[in-house]
Amino acid sequence: METYEKIKLEDYIQTGEGGTAQAYTRRDGKTLAKLYNPGFEADRAAAEFFTARTVFEMGIHTPEPYRLVTDGERFGAEYELIRNKRSFARIISEEPERLEGVSLAFAKAARELHAHKADTARLHSYKEVLTRFYQEKDRVPEEYKQLALAFLEKVPEADTCLHGDLQIGNIITDGVRTLWIDVGEFSHGVPEWDISILWTMAHNMKADRSVNLFHITPETFNKHWNIFLPAYLGTTDPGELEAYTRRLFPFYAAKVPYVFDMAYHTSLPAEALQKIVQLFIQR
Repeated sequence: METYEKIKLEDYIQTGEGGTAQAYTRRDGKTLAKLYNPGFEADRAAAEFFTARTVFEMGIHTPEPYRLVTDGERFGAEYELIRNKRSFARIISEEPERLEGVSLAFAKAARELHAHKADTARLHSYKEVLTRFYQEKDRVPEEYKQLALAFLEKVPEADTCLHGDLQIGNIITDGVRTLWIDVGEFSHGVPEWDISILWTMAHNMKADRSVNLFHITPETFNKHWNIFLPAYLGTTDPGELEAYTRRLFPFYAAKVPYVFDMAYHTSLPAEALQKIVQLFIQR
């Protein structure tokens, strides 16, 4: 196991909470520690840390990762603290009149990220990550697995940078700089792997989860999507937007069991899988 430095939580103040981890600001105001929830293995935190170092060294705008840390029970890493930062999600929730401007800025940042070529020697292929997931884990019925693997075979490889969890909670600004955060799933592949999850967040997320994680209602998230997608694609043609949206469906269907396993260490409910499996076919 990698070397983790023990920290004392009394030296920190909890300042954030996500679906899989908590954030703690050091009382001296110099660093931010992200600790995974209990149950997440130390290797997961180490993998995220070294991926974050790679992303930082590639020149992607992201807080610098400093060291691996543990409080004795949970594992994580310590990062550069960005003072006076707010996520795009927080800005939209606190200043709803800025929705359009923030959504356009997010589209611009996503386009720039996807224009960046990845260090394929140090970053994983997202297609390979998902292929191994279906080959090595038993999280879906056999029919679902075969449909996913058949789809994955057809997906082209690409050296395009992928965030892995591209959404408005994972981009921050201090008023001067705009930076990507939570880059542990950073990889390379076709952009649809990123955009497909953003689509489902905007269309399928329950209200309580949307408000808890992003501080906005599903209706606002949907409005964000409707501003984002035309700006990201560079077109307002309804036919092109509809065709691209439908193109996302099998990418989402292939990705979501992996994301659910990663976050909750279990399988999607059977009723959810029964609905999602149709997305491999109805395109």
